[in-house]
Amino acid sequence: MNNSVFITFLSPPHVVKKAQEKFTAVISDHECSTEEILKIANAKKASALMVSHRQKINAETIAQLPDTVKIISTCSVGFDNLDIQAAKARGIYLTNTSDVLTDCTADLAMLLMLNACRRGREYLEIMQQGWGHSYGQSEMLGVRVTGKTLGIYGMGRIGRAVADRARGFGMKILYCNRQRLTTDLEKDATYFESLHDMLPHCDILSLNAPGSAETKNIMNDEAFGKLKPGAVLVNVARGTLVDEDALIRALESKHLFAAGLDVFQEEPNFNKRLLEYHNVFLTPHMASATVETRDDMGYLCLENIELVLKGHKPKTPLW
Repeated sequence: MNNSVFITFLSPPHVVKKAQEKFTAVISDHECSTEEILKIANAKKASALMVSHRQKINAETIAQLPDTVKIISTCSVGFDNLDIQAAKARGIYLTNTSDVLTDCTADLAMLLMLNACRRGREYLEIMQQGWGHSYGQSEMLGVRVTGKTLGIYGMGRIGRAVADRARGFGMKILYCNRQRLTTDLEKDATYFESLHDMLPHCDILSLNAPGSAETKNIMNDEAFGKLKPGAVLVNVARGTLVDEDALIRALESKHLFAAGLDVFQEEPNFNKRLLEYHNVFLTPHMASATVETRDDMGYLCLENIELVLKGHKPKTPLW
């Protein structure tokens, strides 16, 4: 059995150790370019690739991979960096790391929500500048999270985990999904078939849908206009869901009170205009960035690879 595995980005030490124990592992100390991936995969006759969400494995790249490649495992829950049809045509399995980063992503959604509502970035800037000025009863006021109505766009594992956390704040949960959930998963949430029908009821909107052609720029001028005035936007899903020019217009007009963003249209070179708005709380696509979750993501990639190289179906196949 050819068990040459190429890990194309810098991985956590525990993941590297396990890869070295199980496979003939080629492990990069940096995030490889497409050219580097193809060069090394062909030179080493790799049987498996482990990639990050930032590495685009499109049809052209897949066509140039050696025949030895049996699986490409992306160390992310999102898989819009992979061309599923091109891989399927060559019989190359694709897998992601669904579920293992659910809790940490939902935790970060709440962090963004709280900081956006309570002006976390502005308060931090005040403290960094030495404070030095007492604020009156009507100054620097945020908005309460407790008891608000939260709309969730995309009620998969992560969306449901956000809802569970929001219930701890006494929030009313609305959701829009491709299909209505079963009663046990829906719990007390109210279903909307149309995002635009849900938006006018939302004090806070959390985006938790995957990136796709269907969801690209789903939050555009029309959608922002339908949100309740003074609403808050949170995005831990994909930057492609938000038309950032429309977001800036909603912030400029003050129709949107604030936003909490972990993902952006362009990464890592995001739209610097967003920095001009101090009511936007930003993090650099770090929802899964805990020791436990990054280890679990890597372990799941390696488990999928091992299953495929032994002739079995992977645990989290994308086709």
